[in-house]
Formats: sequence, structure tokens, C-alpha cells
Amino acid sequence: MRILIIFSLMWAGSIAHAADGKLIATPGVSQIEGSAGGGIVPWAQLAGYASRDEIAGNVFCSRGDVSDYRLDVCGAQANFYDRVEFSVAKQRFRINAADLTIRQDVFGIKTRVYGDLVYSRFPQVSLGVMHKRLRDDEIANALGAKRSHGTDFYVAASKLHLGAFAGYNWLWNLTARHTSANELGILGHGGPDQGRRLQLEASTAVLLGRHVAVGVEYRQKPDNLGLGEDDWKDIFVAWIPNKHLNVTAAWLDLGDIAGAKNQRGWYLSVTGNF
Repeated sequence: MRILIIFSLMWAGSIAHAADGKLIATPGVSQIEGSAGGGIVPWAQLAGYASRDEIAGNVFCSRGDVSDYRLDVCGAQANFYDRVEFSVAKQRFRINAADLTIRQDVFGIKTRVYGDLVYSRFPQVSLGVMHKRLRDDEIANALGAKRSHGTDFYVAASKLHLGAFAGYNWLWNLTARHTSANELGILGHGGPDQGRRLQLEASTAVLLGRHVAVGVEYRQKPDNLGLGEDDWKDIFVAWIPNKHLNVTAAWLDLGDIAGAKNQRGWYLSVTGNF
């Protein structure tokens, strides 16, 4: 992961010109399943700064480290003409006590179906699909998951209000996701208690000038395995010095994961835009 973060920074710094059709910070950051958005919630925005006649791309790496687990993610996103986003994410979930690593691949596509984050009267709306496939499914099978692969479907609505609070810009996002994933899919899909169900997610942030955003996120999650899977929450700060780079830090509260109580800790993500 360290090598990929360094590579992302070098790559971002070496680009002479990026797609720059949007206001700085408006694409959001890189979500842990690969999509553009917040850290744990996909937003309606598409990755990068591409306008409707441009193509943009990102590479990113993220780490979430809580009491008993660690999640490392690296991936890439491509935005074609501010209409369609393709993404891929490689996840490595580390179980400290058992000295085990679970790997998962996530492939995503998101399309903007209505509006513009800033300029339309109503929110921008996008539809997205995430296909998840475990590469290590022994633990998921042992816990009673029905499948080692599955697909999430979601709709997201986002809006940026210029000068909403004391002259600062305010962003909000609501996402509805239809999913059977247990802990993002890292513990498989479905189980004895539930199959697919609708989950709600939300984010809000205030942009403190052009280069810093502060916000919170909430993600509802199913409890298909009967392990008391909790909803996720975070408080984040994103630094966007230019349109080539963003760095996000967050405090995570992930509740109970697979019987391990009170999983809290930190999150760091770096994205290079080109």
C-alpha cells in the first residue's frame, strides 16, 4: 500500500493538465468500494473533474485501522464525459487476532441520470452497481453466508448549496442501497437471518473555503448472519490543495464487527486525479 500511495502522489504531481471542468472539491473523494463519494458512502458525483466533453481518471489508496481489524484498499476510477464512471477496488481485510487476511475485488459502474451538483435546481441523481467477489471465502462460509459474491444496486442524490452557511458551501448526499453484503461483502452475502434488503446512507459536509471540507457520514448495514452487525459512522476532514490531489482523514466508529466490540479508529485516503 505504501508504494501505491507514493506512486499516486508522484503520478498526480507529474500531470501537466487535468480535466478541470468542475469546481475544486466538488467530485468528493474516493469511497472504500471504489466509487467517487465520501469514505464509506458513494455519492451522486462522478470521479474526477471531467466536464461533458472531457475524460478524467483517479488512482487511490485508503486505510482504515480500528481496534481489531484493518482494511487496506487501492483502486482506480474513470469518468467518461461526466456521464458514466467505472471503478475497481482491491480490498484486503486484516483480522489481527487470527493473523488472517481476507481479499475482495469490487467492480463498479455509476451513471448520472439527472441534474448537476451545483447548477441544477434539484439534486444530481445517479444510479450505481457494485459487483463484489471474495477471493478468500473460508470465514464467510463458516459463518453461514449463502454466497461468496454478490451485487449491490444503489441510487444517490447529491446537492451543493453555494454560500449556504455564513458564506460557506454546504453539501449533502442521500443514498439508498439494495444489498445482501455482510460487512461490505468481506463476510460474504446473505445468511440464515436475511437476504437482500434496502439500506440507507447519508453524508453532509461544509467546505471551509476552496481547499478544506469537514463532514460526517452514516451507513446503515444489514445483519444477515445474526452477529449484531452495526451501522457505520465517521467524522472526516478532506484537504484538496489542487485538482490533482486530495487527502482525507477520518475518525471511524464501526460498532461491533463479527462479535468484536466497539471497533473505533482512524482512516486515511489519498487520491491522485488526472
